[in-house]
Amino acid sequence: MDVNNIIENVTEKGSEYLTLYGLKLVSAIAVWIIGGFIIGALVKGFSKMLDKSKTDASLKPFLQSIVSVLLKVILVITVLSTLGIEMTSFIAILGAAGLAVGMALSGTLQNFAGGVMILIFKPFKVGDVIEAQGHTGGVKEIQIFNTILKTPDNKTIIIPNGGLSNSSMVNYSTEPKRRVDFTFGIGYGDSIEQGKEVLLAILKADSRIINDPAAPFVEVVALADSSVNFAVRVWVNAADYWGVYFDTNAKVYNEFNKVGLNIPFPQMDVHVHKAS
Repeated sequence: MDVNNIIENVTEKGSEYLTLYGLKLVSAIAVWIIGGFIIGALVKGFSKMLDKSKTDASLKPFLQSIVSVLLKVILVITVLSTLGIEMTSFIAILGAAGLAVGMALSGTLQNFAGGVMILIFKPFKVGDVIEAQGHTGGVKEIQIFNTILKTPDNKTIIIPNGGLSNSSMVNYSTEPKRRVDFTFGIGYGDSIEQGKEVLLAILKADSRIINDPAAPFVEVVALADSSVNFAVRVWVNAADYWGVYFDTNAKVYNEFNKVGLNIPFPQMDVHVHKAS
């Protein structure tokens, strides 16, 4: 075979490959450019949707990056497929690797998912006082994996978001008003009417106690072993809860003593018998 034939064959083959793969390369580049514009538009639209839904500021960049990465992975797979590269095996390997990582990080992923749910649905926010997982405290910080509580005695409690998002929780800061419940007892033989009058007078004198959604309630709730017990229920603004609670206990003790009402306490009579 002479040199001219070799050159002719190489030229023909090169032309075939150039026609075949050049067209695929151009298509892949076009897909990459157009896909990049589409991804940018989708991410911007997703960002606007997050703004309208008032998503937590700490969660917004994270969700945007997740969506952007997922869309770019899809774009890369599409571009490689356009070039004629077989992606079935690659996708299978990628899926198996993702499954293995997911199983290894199952607890962490659960906490991550819980953090996303908390930040989206906002069952509580920073500054709220909550009771959850056996702990009570003010929410200091909501992280993507954990929630940080600060207790009244200045302890820091770190609660994983996985359990926090899947279990019951009490939020003491959701409502602007709270009901304060008391139980006060007087001795048998004391006047029930006088007891009610004293209690109502104490409650009406406290300007922090409000009549909405209900006026102060005082009624006999039980005839106990050593006392006649009154159920006392009053409504206050949430910020006044503990102040009213502590002050009312002290006032009832002082006023009962002034008017001669007894506050019973457990007693034991001991009888000593002497042998004759």
